[in-house]
Amino acid sequence: MLTINKAINEGKAEFHLEGRLDTNTSPELEKELNESLEGITDLTINMENLDYISSAGLRVLLSTQKAMAKKGELKVTNVNDTIMDIFEMTGFTEILTIEQAGKKKED
Repeated sequence: MLTINKAINEGKAEFHLEGRLDTNTSPELEKELNESLEGITDLTINMENLDYISSAGLRVLLSTQKAMAKKGELKVTNVNDTIMDIFEMTGFTEILTIEQAGKKKED
């Protein structure tokens, strides 16, 4: 189960994710992002309440990063230690701008 709360205002969008981003839920996030990114130059994905991310979720983040690189910035914030370990193992720390609680990792 994944809950997506989004706020969009004047070229900025923030998506708050809660639950699991996996094979079953990643198409939902991908659809929401694709429908919302028109005119967005600053995108934040807040993972404060995200418990799990699978390779399908990583694929959505990668495609979103590629889209945002052409027109603005993507930040992933409030990443917990478990998901940060996944980002480190997969090399996503080199691809994404990630802000952990109390820490900041630039691409």
